[in-house]
Amino acid sequence: MEDKEKEKEKENKKGEENQNPILVETAGRVGLIRLNRPRQMNALNDALMDALGLALQAFDEDDGIGAIVVTGNDKAFAAGADIAAMRGWDYMDVFKSNYITRNWETLRSVRKPVIAAVAGYALGGGCELAMACDILIAADNAVFGLPELKLAVMPGAGGTQRLPRAISKAKAMDMCMTARNMGAAEAERSGLVSRVVAAERLMDEAMAVAQTIAGFSLPSMMAVKEAVNRAWESSLSEGILFERRQLHALFATADLKEGMNAFLERREPVFRHR
Repeated sequence: MEDKEKEKEKENKKGEENQNPILVETAGRVGLIRLNRPRQMNALNDALMDALGLALQAFDEDDGIGAIVVTGNDKAFAAGADIAAMRGWDYMDVFKSNYITRNWETLRSVRKPVIAAVAGYALGGGCELAMACDILIAADNAVFGLPELKLAVMPGAGGTQRLPRAISKAKAMDMCMTARNMGAAEAERSGLVSRVVAAERLMDEAMAVAQTIAGFSLPSMMAVKEAVNRAWESSLSEGILFERRQLHALFATADLKEGMNAFLERREPVFRHR
């Protein structure tokens, strides 16, 4: 009986290795990335994060893409980092491999808008991945949490930094120190998510938002993303100056002229993303 169980475990592991950890498709000007480790509740390992980073970079460099959606499945966006993969590591393993910084941080360099569509569990690294996106749309069954202390570890992919900025220091301390989960309704009230929709409408909503974003001028959209991120990380006076310079720079784009002309001529603009 024990031998059969071991054999089954080996087969499952082999099947996992042969499976693409993400699925990628496009819909018009929207790039869609699905995390694809369903047996592991989309636990985030190096193979998945490497593949995710490459897909994000490819969409970012593709002139035909104006927005990106990252999602999981009905049960989990991502239930955390892959504990089984990390169990035997020591300090030098994570230090020398530049764990997290090497591949998880790729998302920070993406200049196009990235939308997280979250259903089910977004825990630990899954919650941190969702928070690193620009817009977070949650299904009404979404559950967020940073339960790392249960394993005597701590959030290490931006959780202790992004969470207090999103929901206040008090709420962040509560979640990080008690390891409690937060449902979709509380997450929306607290400012962690952009909007909450019925689970069956999640992807329709996320794709509609992405299509709307992708329909605007890409240079203008990228300028907005940079300006909001600057507000997140700098003083008000520095942010205002950055915003003003971004606005001034847009007067050099063909799309700004097209947008203003279309408004005055009472027609829909045709943006060339230049």
